[in-house]
Amino acid sequence: MPRLDIGKWIDSGITWLRENLDWLFDFIAKVVDGMYEGVHDVLSAPEPLLFAGILAVIAWWLRGLVAGVVAFAGFALIDSIQQWDEAMETLSLVLVAGFITIVMAVPLGIWAARSRTVSTMLRPVLDFMQTMPAFVYLIPGIFFFGVGVVPGAIATIVFAMPPSVRMTELGIRHVDEELVEAAEAFGTSPRRTLVRVQLPLALPTIMAGVNQAIMLALSMVVISGMVGGGGLGSSVFEAISSVDVALGFEGGLAVVILAMYLDRMTGALGERVSPLGRRAIAKRNAAASGLKVLQWRPATSLATVGVVVLALVAGGMNVFGEDEKGPEVTADVGKGRSLNIGYINWDEGVASTYLWKEVLEQRGFKPKVQSYEVGALYTGMAAGDIDVQTNSWLPVTHESYWKNYRDKLDDLGSWYGPTSLEVAVPSYVKGVKTLEDLKGKGGTFKGKIIGIEPGAGEMKLMKDKVLPGYGLDKEYKLVSGSTAGMLSQLERSYAKREPVAVTLWSPHWAYSKYDLTKLKDTKGAFGSGDRLHMLARKGFAQKEPQVAEWMKGFKLDEKQLTTLEQAIQDAGKGNQQQGVRAWLEKNPGMIDKIAPVAGAEAKGKQAGAAPRIGYFPWDEDIATTYLWKNVLERRGYKPSIKQYDVGSMFTGMAAGQIDVEFDGWLPVAQKQYWDKYKHNLVDIGAWYDKTSLELAVPSYVKDAKSLADLKGKGDRFKGKIVGIEPGTGQMKLLKDKVLPAYGLDGEYEVTSAGSPAMLAELERSYKKREPIIAVLWTPHWAYSKYELTKLADPKKAFGENNEIRSLGHKSFPKKYPEFYGWLKEWHMTEKELAGLEASIQDAGKGKIEEGVQKWMDAHPGIVDKMAPVK
Repeated sequence: MPRLDIGKWIDSGITWLRENLDWLFDFIAKVVDGMYEGVHDVLSAPEPLLFAGILAVIAWWLRGLVAGVVAFAGFALIDSIQQWDEAMETLSLVLVAGFITIVMAVPLGIWAARSRTVSTMLRPVLDFMQTMPAFVYLIPGIFFFGVGVVPGAIATIVFAMPPSVRMTELGIRHVDEELVEAAEAFGTSPRRTLVRVQLPLALPTIMAGVNQAIMLALSMVVISGMVGGGGLGSSVFEAISSVDVALGFEGGLAVVILAMYLDRMTGALGERVSPLGRRAIAKRNAAASGLKVLQWRPATSLATVGVVVLALVAGGMNVFGEDEKGPEVTADVGKGRSLNIGYINWDEGVASTYLWKEVLEQRGFKPKVQSYEVGALYTGMAAGDIDVQTNSWLPVTHESYWKNYRDKLDDLGSWYGPTSLEVAVPSYVKGVKTLEDLKGKGGTFKGKIIGIEPGAGEMKLMKDKVLPGYGLDKEYKLVSGSTAGMLSQLERSYAKREPVAVTLWSPHWAYSKYDLTKLKDTKGAFGSGDRLHMLARKGFAQKEPQVAEWMKGFKLDEKQLTTLEQAIQDAGKGNQQQGVRAWLEKNPGMIDKIAPVAGAEAKGKQAGAAPRIGYFPWDEDIATTYLWKNVLERRGYKPSIKQYDVGSMFTGMAAGQIDVEFDGWLPVAQKQYWDKYKHNLVDIGAWYDKTSLELAVPSYVKDAKSLADLKGKGDRFKGKIVGIEPGTGQMKLLKDKVLPAYGLDGEYEVTSAGSPAMLAELERSYKKREPIIAVLWTPHWAYSKYELTKLADPKKAFGENNEIRSLGHKSFPKKYPEFYGWLKEWHMTEKELAGLEASIQDAGKGKIEEGVQKWMDAHPGIVDKMAPVK
């Protein structure tokens, strides 16, 4: 029999509807979303226990004191397991979907009850609606309304409507025909007969239908969590996808409490509004024995007063605590604008998403993050319901989704890579090193390869290319489930040392936790490695250009990503944000690196203070002084800097006219100044060690390798050693010890025109390839610019190596305790210092601050590293 392409016909029909009735779906979406937001705002506004009290009063009114107490205890339990917000989202969606369902279902039921033709036509439609698997309704819902609350609500309405229609029709048809005939005999119009006779008598049955509709709505709302419906559905979906027993039980328990409350309350309401029901209540109360207080229910007026009083208290006071505060806004770029971030519940997706949530919150945005199944995520982005996602594996894993939706998405670039997809086995499984080695070993692995989510690109690759490519498709079954399920199976098998083959990818923390073998893909069936891309909906960059710019520059290396994932693992389920914050504390400056904003840095405790900083005209001192000037200004300080020669510096600092300097070469080079003034100074600590003082010659001077080699060559160097500032310790050492120790004091004259003059003379001589002896030290950028020979000092005349230390006036620690604490912990490596000096040199004369800024831009987080503020 030829195949009927019913599925294609339905798909074509849905496409036609979407293309031609898009305006109608947009209108429906706005109405439903507006109703949901209104209800949710009302339900989520009160403090949890106050609203639990309101619900308890309603239960007391409808069912009695015991029901009220149990209801309060149930909702208090929901709050205690931190599922309150999710429960209110679910309750809001149930109420909206239930209201719309009843408004549509009851009239349809009445129509069917009064017309056999309508009843006959509705019956197969209702059968179809009621028996179609609930998950199927989500598919057209996504196509028509995108992802989020609206498709969940629409699917819920369709799924929950049949019982209400059927029960309404049934209730009216079962009204005693003699009563209807009697009403008609007295001249009652059909409309009044319906309103005054049929509906009141059918009300218990109709309310039973309403009860069933609400129960079905609740079950469907949970399923809609897969497409971003939020609420308890998202909690349950996340628990399923991560095999989180605790979260699944807590979410499920909250659903049970909601279901029991709604079931009991709608049932009791049916009795209250029905004349027959009120008679039944009166009979039960009259026949009741035992404690009367347990049977007593407040009058409607009294219950209303109680609800109103609690509502007023809830609206006007925060009795049980303040709202949870988000992170401090360090730069209000977003001005409270909201962003929707979708993610796949994979480790790197969770980690990068919650990192960006923290970043955006600190920059003044209000991001909302939501987990989705892969297909729903791409569909939602293409429809414009999701702004951005961080975890697109391209060009291979998510290739099919990218091809389908690339015209409606923007690629903001790769932030990590390359990755790799692979099958892995424990290392104790011997003789399996490649995918080819799996052939013929199906019995060893029970004919199974444990996979992840069925919609994942890796799973599609496994089925379409990898297994057929190695001839494994007949021997092995690829078991789909979830990432967490795969990891759970890996853990169990590993603990028992059982053979297991799992789909994995790199990077992944499993490789650090377990000793695994990545099976080599000798045929390249998995393709080349992917990169993790940031994708945004079309038009996002135009709406939020600053955020798009940040995301384009976002990068993480393997160490950063894996440690971030581990921090979230350590924080535990439901504490992703705490894990991100713990990681950020260990990686200071990451927020400013990811989302740079001028002036966003935290201010120091002594912001506004104006320390006086002195410096020598030496490269390392100029570099570090201007670096600290920049850092202090970002912390809110107002430093002043001034250049001195060495003698004036120590004299002024001892007198308290200078607070601090960063270029104390001790214990040798500046020993005489330290010994003279140390009683009025404080040694803050060394920030750079292993320095050396030396004489250097160009490498083209072949016969000069040590200071001893200079003897007898005075004419060649014109009897001159080009020195630096005359007051420096190095110049004093050179004249008093070094030259006499090598017998050079009568042969050479040391010039003293300053460091810039020495470097200028070195540059001129080097260009002409003329012999020159220059006074230098290490570290110095000249060694990277020129090929120079450090003349060895076999007699150790220059003395011990120095450390570069920060020195200050004795009042400095008490006057500037925060700055003092920063300096005590400050250190620079040779690479950092040389790079800073080179950046200043490259910036050119008079552009020191530009050079420092360029170096700081290349070292994000340096401000937090040098001057941490908590």
